[in-house]
Amino acid sequence: MADLTFAIVTCSDTRTLADDVAGAVLTEEIERAGWSVVSHEVVPDDRARIGEAVVRASDELDVDVVLTCGGTGFSPRDVTPEATLDVADRAAPGIAEAIRAGSLQITRRAMLSRATSALRGSTIIVNLPGSAKAARESFGFFADQLEHAVEMLAGGGH
Repeated sequence: MADLTFAIVTCSDTRTLADDVAGAVLTEEIERAGWSVVSHEVVPDDRARIGEAVVRASDELDVDVVLTCGGTGFSPRDVTPEATLDVADRAAPGIAEAIRAGSLQITRRAMLSRATSALRGSTIIVNLPGSAKAARESFGFFADQLEHAVEMLAGGGH
């Protein structure tokens, strides 16, 4: 088992680290898998600030995976997918597609998610919902593929 490193970026105008339940749930899930959370921050629903946080996590902290929480819906302030694509090198749509497919088995509202997944250098970026329940469920739909995905990004064979 690889020791993957994660950064959690919660995108919200109303949350703080103290009340970021979705980020706390993701930290639990990551640690339960035997991996490490290197950074956890809350940034406002601002396209530039979200992009800066993702760049900082990928380029300065050199984490394997950046998980964003929140900002993926239809609200005018929901700009996390755009901020992610602004700083991404390549798209990795299958992860977001798997999350939506799994989530549709739970709620029809999953079709309203605009979440994306992408790559920046050797970092995987995945947008997750802002609710704790949905973040946990979504993480479960792809977490078992992360070690292989990180290995592929590092040039490993199939």
